Amino acid sequence: MLSIVVPAYNERARLPETLGRLASFLDHSSQGQQAEVLVVDDGSSDGTAGLVEELGRSDPRFRLLSNPGNRGKGYAVRHGMLKAAGDWRLMTDADLSTPIEELDRLWKAACEQNAAVVIGSRAINRKLVAKHQSWFRETGGRFFNWVMRVITGLPFADTQCGFKLYRADAAEAIFSRQVLDGFSFDVEDLYLAQRMGLKVLELPVAWANVEGTKVTAAATARALTDLVRIRRFDWKGVYDSGTGYHSGDVEKTVVP
Repeated sequence: MLSIVVPAYNERARLPETLGRLASFLDHSSQGQQAEVLVVDDGSSDGTAGLVEELGRSDPRFRLLSNPGNRGKGYAVRHGMLKAAGDWRLMTDADLSTPIEELDRLWKAACEQNAAVVIGSRAINRKLVAKHQSWFRETGGRFFNWVMRVITGLPFADTQCGFKLYRADAAEAIFSRQVLDGFSFDVEDLYLAQRMGLKVLELPVAWANVEGTKVTAAATARALTDLVRIRRFDWKGVYDSGTGYHSGDVEKTVVP
């Protein structure tokens, strides 16, 4: 069974096309009828939740989860991953900047190489990037990756691509220990995977920039400081017993 987790904050305008593409992909997949799509609303004020609820009434594969206010992308993804029922759990952005069809590439690699986590990457083969971000954002991303490698020791070329596939046991082990709610959660999750000795693959994927990013300068600055916090959490033993996640933190937020 496949679970697709889609974090969403004020995505009412983009979701109809996105959810339509997901439904079409699943309809043509051998396991599509067993799949679930969990859209995690992060305190939207534009009708995002209502749209997903309406779709769920006609297609039970689509399900809404609601955060208690605007908590951050990391919180939303953690919420979805820990509520998912799938044997494999895919995180994808609401704009589908990485086409959902790239899942087949990740899934095949995971099965053939017995990987617990497979992450999409824009940096391994930049020829697959159909539409680039601005020079400022791409340069900032490369600087962030350099700092990330120095501080955390992770070897990945692109931790921030929003297209990642987790085996169920890996997802539960990782996200139950995740502490950060902001955009640096991707690094924290991969740090946890490496810390637990899980096999992680990084694969090139097709990608096209979609305007309307929610990443602000302040969020970027916070993400850099969060890299130091990840190492501090490790030194203090925060990750040893899964203390990052508390069941009551998201349990109450599920929308029937």
